Amino acid sequence: EDPLVESGGGLVPPGGSLRLSCVASGLTFDSLAMSWVRQGPGRGLEWVAAIGSGVGTTKYAEPVKGRVVISRDDAKKTVYLELNSLKTEDAAVYYCASARAGTWWQYDYWGQGTRVTVSS
Repeated sequence: EDPLVESGGGLVPPGGSLRLSCVASGLTFDSLAMSWVRQGPGRGLEWVAAIGSGVGTTKYAEPVKGRVVISRDDAKKTVYLELNSLKTEDAAVYYCASARAGTWWQYDYWGQGTRVTVSS
């Protein structure tokens, strides 16, 4: 069973919204920082947002700040990424990643990704 499984991607017009979900299994989810990372067509991996364990401190990349909200539900072992005011440059495969306990950026597991297409 994959430790992380994303869902919620799809086709959305510019200016639209989507909520992505990532469900974890087999992990001590509530103690892990989680990130969303994306890869657009012809581009490398780009970190989008992260949320810490416990109080859930959030961090956002500048290109998405103000348009994206990351949240988590530890009871459901799920991390969410709400995308708003989508732009064509937001089109990408979005991956969630779990960090090693006690770290933010040392990723242990990645999901398979969910594709977001922004087009009219």
